[in-house]
Amino acid sequence: MTAVKHPDTASYGQPLLSEPQSSYSQPPQYVIVLPPYLPHYRRRLRREPCWGRLICCAAVLLILVAAGYLFWPSDPELSVVRLNLDRLHFDARPQISVDITLDTTIKVRNKDFYSLDYDSLLVGIGYRGRRLGLMTSDGGHIRARGSSYLNSTLQLDAVEMLSDAIPLLEDLARGSITFDTVSEISGKLRLFFFHVPLKAKITCEVIVNTRNQTITNHRCHP
Repeated sequence: MTAVKHPDTASYGQPLLSEPQSSYSQPPQYVIVLPPYLPHYRRRLRREPCWGRLICCAAVLLILVAAGYLFWPSDPELSVVRLNLDRLHFDARPQISVDITLDTTIKVRNKDFYSLDYDSLLVGIGYRGRRLGLMTSDGGHIRARGSSYLNSTLQLDAVEMLSDAIPLLEDLARGSITFDTVSEISGKLRLFFFHVPLKAKITCEVIVNTRNQTITNHRCHP
């Protein structure tokens, strides 16, 4: 009787096909994460404020403000150069009236960098808040940053003073009478393709000596 040879029990745990051995073993891979690198001047700009940019912005702002101040349209400037009373006559018949002839010279100064075309010059005279009369002269042209002298003569004949008869008689007895004069100019400023309307006005308080018919004092203000 032939004996059957059993395999070793240790061979049961071995695989049927063995895995091929790799010729070399792969080393482990590592990933290193670093912060982004900035150049030295970029790091300095991040740490310190941008003074250069702030100074540039401030300079541009100052230039814009100065340009707006210089080139922004403004009203012309008026001043009374000469004020002369040629005639002052009071008449009580048939009613209380006054005759006045007043010569004025007005200086108009254009402060802008654009030329000015004025339509007319208006000169009026009043007594105790009541306008006695006015005159209007023709227009003209004033160059940029220039001045012009405008002469005008206001002549009033037989202006009734019935409503102001009592204060007028008191002033005549005192020998001094006060008139109010108004000088006004209106025009247009040439700003490129636009015309900007402008107006200027000056008022004066004129004290007249009724005995010798001369102006003793006058005070003007815009």
